[in-house]
Amino acid sequence: MKQEHEPRADGAQRLRAANVRTALIFASVALVFFVGIIASEYLGGPKAALGVMGTTVLLFLILAIGRNLRK
Repeated sequence: MKQEHEPRADGAQRLRAANVRTALIFASVALVFFVGIIASEYLGGPKAALGVMGTTVLLFLILAIGRNLRK
């Protein structure tokens, strides 16, 4: 009877791990935005804000593509 529940538990563990990875990606994007907003206030200028947006998009793409390459 335990053998029937093990595949479900394994699937649940994989789903949880995927959810944690997705949450970490979103948290890293939010962190870059917030740090970038603070940095652009100190550096003062639209170039800093544009750099933050570019860095955030680049970080998201690297994490998303890298995650799919491992599969």
